[in-house]
Amino acid sequence: MAALRGYALPLLLGLLGGAVLLLAWPSPEADARPAQAVPATGFDGGVRWHNSLPLTLKQLRGQVVLVEFWTYTCSNCLNVAPYVHQWHARYAPQGLKVIGVHTPEFAHEGLPGNVRKAIARLDITWPVVQDNQYRIWNAWGNRFWAALYLLDRQGRVVYRHDGEGDYARTESEIQRLLASP
Repeated sequence: MAALRGYALPLLLGLLGGAVLLLAWPSPEADARPAQAVPATGFDGGVRWHNSLPLTLKQLRGQVVLVEFWTYTCSNCLNVAPYVHQWHARYAPQGLKVIGVHTPEFAHEGLPGNVRKAIARLDITWPVVQDNQYRIWNAWGNRFWAALYLLDRQGRVVYRHDGEGDYARTESEIQRLLASP
């Protein structure tokens, strides 16, 4: 009986923990949502730009912009990458500008040489800013790798998606924004 009690408490706590997790689990709609058309905050605080000179939102005004927060060892980011590549290839000629914000999760991910190698290995040709001190991350209120933000031609965040999935909806939002004046 004493041995049974030794198993019962951990089992009960595990079941309660699982129930709490299920209650707190976000709905499928929670990770993709239209934003309330708030002005984007920009890229101040980045330590280094790759594939471009530093860019500002003022320079990007008039373009539809996809901002992707990522880091090169994140499996979610690596799973999102082929879609970002497709959107860049398909929609850049129509005016889509992709900007990567590389925010490292681990110290080695912040080394410029490692980021350059990852950009080359992943065949990233769009501008990428390194955000080693999380200044851009925090200014945007970001919390996830990967996170996608779509900006309209006025520089306002009008759509956001956290994590993987819902690629058709994100692409539909890109198309909608590109069709808008």
